[in-house]
Parts: sequence; C-alpha cells; structure tokens
Amino acid sequence: MSGQATRIAVLVSGGGTNLQALIDAQSRGELGNGRITLVIASKPGVYALERAANHGIEARVLARKDYDSIAAYSKALADAMEEAGIDLVVLAGFLTIIDEQVYERFPNRILNVHPALIPSFCGKGYYGLRVHEAALEKGVRVSGATVHIVTPECDAGPIVLQKAVEVRQDDTPEILQKRIMEEAEWRILPEAVRLFCDGKISVEGHKVLIKGEKS
Repeated sequence: MSGQATRIAVLVSGGGTNLQALIDAQSRGELGNGRITLVIASKPGVYALERAANHGIEARVLARKDYDSIAAYSKALADAMEEAGIDLVVLAGFLTIIDEQVYERFPNRILNVHPALIPSFCGKGYYGLRVHEAALEKGVRVSGATVHIVTPECDAGPIVLQKAVEVRQDDTPEILQKRIMEEAEWRILPEAVRLFCDGKISVEGHKVLIKGEKS
C-alpha cells in the first residue's frame, strides 16, 4: 500500500444504503488504501447526505434540475470530482443520466453495483424493484448482484465481482431486494472498492483481471 490514499467519490440519489455499507466497511478498515472523501447527491434532502454528515464526510448537492442538459450536468459533475482530486467514482443508487464526459475523464475508474447477475435483468429500464419483479416473473432460482466498471453502454462494462443469492418460492420483489442487498450488494461493493484501491484490478479487453486473488 502506498502512503497516498485513493480518494473515493460516492454518487447518490436516495437513501444511501450502499453508501452506508461502504462507510461501515471503511470504519472496519476494509477499504484497503481507499478513503471516501466526497459524496455527491443528484437532488437535495436525500438521507444519503445525512449519512455522510454523520461520519464527517464532505457532501454536496449537484441537482440535475439546476442544469439545462445532460451535457452541462455531466461537465459540472466531472469538474467537481476532478477539483476534489478523486481517483475512484462509485455509483451507489445514482439514478441520474450522465454522458461520456464523465467516462472519458475517469476511464475504468467508475464502479456500479447492479442487483442482478449481469447479463440477466440489466440494461435500460432495469433498476430498483423492476429488476426483482423481472427475476420473479422469469422464475429464476438464483439471482444476486454484480459490481462492474461503468461504460457508456448501460450495465455492459467489465464485471469485477458477482455473488449469487437464492430465490425462494414465496419471495416478493421487496423481500428479494432486501436479501440481495444484505447478502450480496453490501458485501461485494466494498470488496470491489478495496481491490481497486489496493491496485489489484486491471482491465484487459472486456475482462477484469484481479491480481493475486484466488478464484
């Protein structure tokens, strides 16, 4: 580990449960060389901002409604993160569309967690409870979560980590959502962040290689 911490920005749009999982992992020393130094919310008043404040993390609101286009918003977001010296961007329930300006300025340095086993139940329109509704409608026996590197194509970037979760016959979308968060999302998102911050991740083509990690 180098002496210089990897500076992490977490982007949020709501309650911030995945942000809390990252904060908890950091407090246990489980983010390796990483440190959450900035939280940005796409709308004011969300509980994620309170979570950041409770742990002394700088938080700011960049409200999408204050910008007249996706391009203008994306530029402001990328500028704010560059000015803060951010090394890694984590999307944690960030539901605002951004364009290639962000991806180009943080290439292979943006992580997202998706509540399904990509390539199942992913892409445009698959977010929140819709993912779990689709999984239950299909009758799958196993679902889970995926952490992937973000690219301009929705949910199509290189996969970093996945974890499977059992689907039970009496599951509702809400029950399945909660189980996947607790058993998968809140475990693999901090782990993927740790791997990045400790320099263990490299991207070759469309695949992520993890150095020194047993499969």
